[in-house]
Amino acid sequence: MTSAALPDPQTAFGRRVRERLRDDALIWLSTVGQDGTPQPNPVWFLWEDGSVLVYNLPSAHRLTHIRHRPRVSLHFNSGASGGDIVVLRGTATPVDDAPPPHEHPAYLEKYRVGMVHVSGSPEAFGAQFPAALRIDVTRVRGFME
Repeated sequence: MTSAALPDPQTAFGRRVRERLRDDALIWLSTVGQDGTPQPNPVWFLWEDGSVLVYNLPSAHRLTHIRHRPRVSLHFNSGASGGDIVVLRGTATPVDDAPPPHEHPAYLEKYRVGMVHVSGSPEAFGAQFPAALRIDVTRVRGFME
């Protein structure tokens, strides 16, 4: 899927969705656990080529959830007054050909400082979080403040 699933960029909401996909550092990724319950987790992400790229620990339960139930949702934190809501739906797929996070220029630019904080260096982060997922966004909903 490309960015065709996103709202019209000529609308205020469409522009806001694109801003948040570009600028926000964190998005909540919700998978469905084996018992059928939602499993939301905050993750770092990169909006690229019309999809969301997320790097994971190889032991992350969400990887198992996605193998069995690939439909996911993503959402950003709301604004202070409870508005600025963006919810995305899509299908997650493990990606074998993504560069490691520390060798991905856009990801490194966005998260270099955080990578050092979490793992000591971008290279150590890449070794710790090598499992890439790509989420093809199929639907977006929400509202402005």
